[in-house]
Amino acid sequence: MGARGGGHGGAAVPGGGGGDGPALVLSGVEKRLGGRAVLAGVDLEVRRRETVVVIGRSGCGKSVLLKHVVGLMAPDAGRITLLGHDVTRFTSGEWRQLRSRVGMVFQGAALFDSLTVGENVALGARVRRRLPAGEESARVEEMLAQVGLHDIAGLKPASLSGGMKKRVALARAIATEPEVLLYDEPTTGLDPVMADVINRLIRDLQRRLGLTSVVVTHDMASAYFVGDRIAYLHHGRIHQAGTPQEIRESADPVVRAFVEGRSQGAGAAG
Repeated sequence: MGARGGGHGGAAVPGGGGGDGPALVLSGVEKRLGGRAVLAGVDLEVRRRETVVVIGRSGCGKSVLLKHVVGLMAPDAGRITLLGHDVTRFTSGEWRQLRSRVGMVFQGAALFDSLTVGENVALGARVRRRLPAGEESARVEEMLAQVGLHDIAGLKPASLSGGMKKRVALARAIATEPEVLLYDEPTTGLDPVMADVINRLIRDLQRRLGLTSVVVTHDMASAYFVGDRIAYLHHGRIHQAGTPQEIRESADPVVRAFVEGRSQGAGAAG
């Protein structure tokens, strides 16, 4: 059911894992927090080299879903297969080996204020391998250039605008040479022009680097622009998934209320 969002887990593959199979499969994933079913049976499949956008109301579980994909949370039930590996019950040691293949851009950028921009990006480069000082500096400059930033490696994050911080976080993430890149609300807090810059970067990096991307957002302009497919998370499940055009033209009243920004018809947050 790749085109529509439902999926079925596969056996873990040793070594590199995955081959031409889907990059990510969530099957019946459940998670309760504070007595509430945040994820109530999520089924989602993400093909390699595609961008899937997960949309939904605030508090519906979008960020919780991402934390499961990167191993920061474990599901109460269900199965997660990432790059051919069943990671549902991975140990911390097993995650350390796989996590270098998965990058994440956090909502607040999550840069270290005590480090320079270059030192922040270098942390990402060191996930894969340690480089001699000269090569590391060149790698940092290359990553910053990839996101349209030049000559700022010596600056501290406090001197950067919100959009620049987002781009530095993205440079740090791609410095790990990931196969899968996760974005948590990448345009939140940005003006429309800078949001457009970030959206174009997400699309451009996917095409140039062949990345598989999962983007969590409630920004429909961003979802339509960056997504190959869009999945609407509602009451802990994928309520509907399809191409941007299919979601834009959906006749489902719950989906229509959300994409049109109407409170009536959208139902309670899931």
